[in-house]
Amino acid sequence: MKALHDDTAASEGDRPRRRWWGWLKLLFRVLILALVTWGIWKTARQAQQEFATHQFAWREVDLGWLCLAAVLYVAGLAPCWVFWHRTLWAMGQRPWWQESLRAHWIGHLGKYIPGKAMVVVLRTGLVYSERVNRTVAATSVFVETLTMMAVGAFVAAVCLLLTNQNVLLTWLAVGMMVGSGAPTLPPVFRRLVRLLQVRRANPQIDEAIAGVDYRLMAFGWSIISVGWVLMGVSLWATLQAIPGAGLPLREVPLLVATVGLAMVAGFVSLIPGGLGARDYVLMKLLAPHCGAHVALMSAVLLRVVWLLSEVVLSAILYVDLVRARRGAARARAQLECGNDV
Repeated sequence: MKALHDDTAASEGDRPRRRWWGWLKLLFRVLILALVTWGIWKTARQAQQEFATHQFAWREVDLGWLCLAAVLYVAGLAPCWVFWHRTLWAMGQRPWWQESLRAHWIGHLGKYIPGKAMVVVLRTGLVYSERVNRTVAATSVFVETLTMMAVGAFVAAVCLLLTNQNVLLTWLAVGMMVGSGAPTLPPVFRRLVRLLQVRRANPQIDEAIAGVDYRLMAFGWSIISVGWVLMGVSLWATLQAIPGAGLPLREVPLLVATVGLAMVAGFVSLIPGGLGARDYVLMKLLAPHCGAHVALMSAVLLRVVWLLSEVVLSAILYVDLVRARRGAARARAQLECGNDV
């Protein structure tokens, strides 16, 4: 009886601690939401100011082409999600595809917060479950992100060579490819994980990273290359939306190189959303072909279209997450009631 009394007292003593922990988790989530909202607002505000400065009228834009650009952008990021999902499974984790899709897409909003670490926080928090370890999930995010950047730089370098663009830019793309891709080479990646002493957080991390092999990386490079091409075509559709600014389809390799180099430069800059760095590279490569004014408008329009795509799809997926959690809570409550009876 005394032991039972002690257990009951300990359980009651833990209640305030659990309550405080619950409030801290809620505060953390609210803080993340506030930071993401601020980052998105700042990006949208910058775009609005650039439109106002150049007296750009929205009624001149063909919304049909912009909708196509948004669809192509979403399709372009899909291979990255597929690769991340496969990486998680290769590392011994078992997320459902809905979980990884939701985490991958909503995680993109974290790039609008300084430092870009919020991408890892959002994805890890959303994909974590009894089937997915936090440490392994965070490690897999770095694999997917660096692979995406390495492939983007590689595709940009190839397209720059095919279109006879500036040699300096080509070598810059090659340098970015090596810098981003080298850490994802299986032997290098495993060495880095050990040097960072990730084992302290997860003693089984060596077993997990053993799944990151050349076969997995070859798969990632293959499908993510297709994604970068689709994002280049998204830029082409954005240009088509600007009256008199459209480029023929034969210029798509140039646009693929432009998008790849611009996004990798934005990633390397560590500026939230790559603001400024990404737009500068995009305008620098487009200006000789369609004029400085059109290059600026396309950069701003592309940012707006991609941002809206991320926000809208993330909102849809988040609402789905809330519904799923409420359904699970009701199921647990019904089960507990049944057990009590």
